[in-house]
Amino acid sequence: MKVLGIETSCDETAVAVVEDGRRILSNVIASQVELHARYGGVVPEAASRRHLEAIVPVLDEALERAGFTLRGLDAIAVTYGPGLAGALLVGVNFAKALAYASGLPLIGVNHLEGHVYAAWLEREEEPPFPLLALIVSGGHSDVVLVEGHGVYRRLGETVDDAAGEAFDKVARLLGLGFPGGPALDRLAQGAGRPALRLPRARVRGDYDFSFSGLKTRVQRIVRGEEGAVPETAELAAAFQESVVDSLVTKALKAAADHGARCIILSGGVAANSLLRAELARRSLLPVMAPPPELCTDNGAMIAAAGYWRLLAGERSAPVMDVEPGLRIG
Repeated sequence: MKVLGIETSCDETAVAVVEDGRRILSNVIASQVELHARYGGVVPEAASRRHLEAIVPVLDEALERAGFTLRGLDAIAVTYGPGLAGALLVGVNFAKALAYASGLPLIGVNHLEGHVYAAWLEREEEPPFPLLALIVSGGHSDVVLVEGHGVYRRLGETVDDAAGEAFDKVARLLGLGFPGGPALDRLAQGAGRPALRLPRARVRGDYDFSFSGLKTRVQRIVRGEEGAVPETAELAAAFQESVVDSLVTKALKAAADHGARCIILSGGVAANSLLRAELARRSLLPVMAPPPELCTDNGAMIAAAGYWRLLAGERSAPVMDVEPGLRIG
């Protein structure tokens, strides 16, 4: 079965066609990085307007690359939350119009669920259940037990800043621009193992995270409030090491405590080189992480998640609305 996936939760306009939940026939993404870089972060209203401009051309290109028209598809899947309300509205209303005009089933997909199913793409063997999903992005840092298709139990989350948000904010403090995560990762790689050790936050929940205090500590160091200011690369490496250590430690504990058979690493921060390496090195379980280009927001992951909901007989009502604050599990 061939599912069209539409993703507009933040600042990427993305449409893809995926066959049987695994094989990518097309995956087109219109990035807005240059638009938002001048502001140092995503501007919601500007993102929504750019989605309106890009959605039709991106759809046309995705269908052309896949070699299909709408009549050759089996369903339309779309992100309905979480995300920016205006951005989500563009994708959801566009998908509803397509479904109405074509008579195809409409399937609403949780954006975080899409990140989980990115691990199914271009993979022959299905990840075994139960599995532990570490979903790390600009807006989310969640530890989720996935007990079966569509069966989720959230075990932990961030109590303040998400990991990706902390990366961007610290990158701004270090003058690295936007988006900050990739730039900070590249700089840290050149520093090697840092001599500076930054704290790991202690929080009540066994699997919860906190990164706001770490961000504040870096800010104090940059301002010279704690003595001599380290080299920028050294500070970037120390910050990255602290975040990665927290993420990996909590994920491994959750996986062991709940009998997971494998670990899935997903979300935009899953493209971070140290996070991928450390989780693979320290885990006794198989670690499955999509290639970096499928870690960031894309339509293929939404199509993949939609496929499994389609198999389960699920359909979304024509009056489906967006849910900007949607959670998983």
